[in-house]
Amino acid sequence: MFIVVLGSILGLMHFYVWKRAVKDPTRPGRTRRILSVVLLALLTLLVVSVFLPRFLGFSESGWYAWPGYLWFGVIAYLFLALLVLEPVRLALWAWMKRTDSGDAGEQPDPAAVDRRLFLARAGAVAAGAAAVGLVGSGAASALGPPNLLRVPVRLARLDPAFDGFRIAVVSDIHLGPLLGRAHTERIVRMINETEPDLVAVVGDLVDGTVAELGRAAEPLRDLQSRDGTFFVTGNHEYFVDDTASWLAELERLGLRVLRNENTRIRRGGAAFDLAGVNDVAGESHSDAADFDRALDGVSAAGPTVLLAHQPVQVTQAAERGVDLQLSGHTHGGQMWPFHYVVSQAQPALAGLSTVQGTQLYVTRGAGFWGPPVRVGAPPDISVLSLQSR
Repeated sequence: MFIVVLGSILGLMHFYVWKRAVKDPTRPGRTRRILSVVLLALLTLLVVSVFLPRFLGFSESGWYAWPGYLWFGVIAYLFLALLVLEPVRLALWAWMKRTDSGDAGEQPDPAAVDRRLFLARAGAVAAGAAAVGLVGSGAASALGPPNLLRVPVRLARLDPAFDGFRIAVVSDIHLGPLLGRAHTERIVRMINETEPDLVAVVGDLVDGTVAELGRAAEPLRDLQSRDGTFFVTGNHEYFVDDTASWLAELERLGLRVLRNENTRIRRGGAAFDLAGVNDVAGESHSDAADFDRALDGVSAAGPTVLLAHQPVQVTQAAERGVDLQLSGHTHGGQMWPFHYVVSQAQPALAGLSTVQGTQLYVTRGAGFWGPPVRVGAPPDISVLSLQSR
C-alpha cells in the first residue's frame, strides 16, 4: 500500500511538472520530446532510489541514491513553486486571452502565442530557480554538522543533587544509503565534547539491516557518559526485518535498550527514574508500547524522565504523571512547508513545551529521511541541563 500511494503521488507530481515546465513552455518537436524523456528518466531514478536499496542492499546504492534523492527534493519544491504561481499564471492567461482574442473566426495572433510561451517559460524558470535554491541551501543544512542546543529544564521534584545533570538527546540519525559511518562518528564526537552525564538515543537510528549498516553504527560504542547510553525504538526500527538483531547489536555496542522498562539514576541518596517505551509502530510487530510496564515501580518521591520516540505518546505519559518526555520523530518538519502537515499529527514539532502537565522536549534529529534536505528545520543534538529550581 505504501509503495502504491507513494508511487501515485510521485507520478502525479511529475505529470503536473511536465505540463507546466515542459509542455506549456515548448512547441511540439524535438526539445519537448527530449525534456519529456529526461523528466521520465528522473522519475525512474527517484523510484529506483527509494525502493531498490531495500531489495539489493545499501553497499552499492550510493551512486544512484544521491542523485535520486536530491531530485526528490527538487521535484517537491518545483511542484510547490509551480502551484504557488498557478493563480498568477491563470490571471495573466485570462487577461491575454481577452486582449488577444481578436475578431471571431480569426486565427490566433502569432504574437499572442509568443506571449503565452514567454509567460509559461518565465514561470518555469522562476519555479526552477526557487526549487534549486531551496534544495541547495537545504542540502548544506542537512549535510552539515548538527546544531548543538543547550536547554535548561526545571523539574519540580528533582533533588538538588542533580542540579546541572546533563542529558544529551539525539534522535533520527537515519543510517542508510546516504548516511554512514562518518555521520555516526561526527555525532559521537559532538556528544562526547559536551561531557554528558547520560546519553538518550530516542529512535530511528537505522534504515537497514545489521549486515548492511552494522559497521556504520559501530562508533556508538565510543559514546562516553557517567551514567550510560540508553536507546528506545523508533518507527524505522520496525521497518527492517531484524529488529531483534539490531537491539542485540546495540546492547553489544554498550547501549542499554529500554523496552517498556525503567532504571534508577542515582547521586548518593538522591535518585530519579529513567523509563523507555517502544514506538507506536511496534504494535504491528507484537512489540507494542506498554506504559504501565515501562513505569512499573517508579518512585513518587522523585521525577520520572521518559524516552519515547514519537511526541504523540506524551498523552499517555501525562496520564501516568511523567515529569519529562524526550522525543524525536518529527525532524522539526524537515522541509518547510511540510512543517504544517507534521504539526497536525504531533503535539509539538521541536523544542520544549508542556502537555497536560508533562514537559515534552522534541529534538529535530541529527539526520534526515528521504531528500538530503532540511529547510527551516536544521538538525540538532540537544543537551538538557536539569534544574531543581
